[in-house]
Amino acid sequence: MTDILARYPKTRPPLPAAHRAIHERHYVANRTAAYRTTALSSRLEGWMHRRVADDVRTGGPAATLEIGAGTLNHLRHEPRSAPYDIVEPFARLYAEAPALGRIRQAYSAIDDVPADRRYPRIVSIATFEHLEDLPAVVARACLLLEAGGCLRVGIPNEGTILWRLGTLITGAEFRLRYGLDYGSLMRHEHVNTADEIEAVLGCFFATTRTAVCGLGRRLALYRFLECRRPDRDRAASLLAARAARTAA
Repeated sequence: MTDILARYPKTRPPLPAAHRAIHERHYVANRTAAYRTTALSSRLEGWMHRRVADDVRTGGPAATLEIGAGTLNHLRHEPRSAPYDIVEPFARLYAEAPALGRIRQAYSAIDDVPADRRYPRIVSIATFEHLEDLPAVVARACLLLEAGGCLRVGIPNEGTILWRLGTLITGAEFRLRYGLDYGSLMRHEHVNTADEIEAVLGCFFATTRTAVCGLGRRLALYRFLECRRPDRDRAASLLAARAARTAA
């Protein structure tokens, strides 16, 4: 299973010049559901948000760190009484969000979270598919979880036929709007498949539970993974190796 870790860190495929020109504008519109198909996608993504928040709906509030908080659209699924921190490098996405007052602390990277801080739960929705060094982020999350804590992740079912079919509609709207190939954008954005993400999580957590929005891993639009019992030694070892590589 550790063979999956050898694939990282990945190098993101570059965007063609025409795509770079509209990338930020499209990204903001996509995350704020400004277009018709992105509004539909946002409703479908509700499945991920509900699964991630299942534990606090039934078990009470808990201090939370969200990785890749975007426009803070997940907060409406979370109880108001719990401390809530976020990791989001693109501050423009949440700067004017109505829910910003609920955020205790915002970080631009997970490495900025104080090493001595602990969370009973860490969550992430539609973010892990974008991360070039996914194992390093997962390893850091392992070390930030308190004893008995849980990492709860929702991801698109990238790399499967149903997900590819689902993006055809979005791709058609993208081409009509910009006259550009949607596949080039997605290859730049989604550098990890759902299977790769699940395998990486399996390297760092002794217990992972998977649910799908569909008929199985091959015929689903989204996956949810609940991860417990982190391997802190493996996490620390990977991060030490990353640090040594950077220093060399």
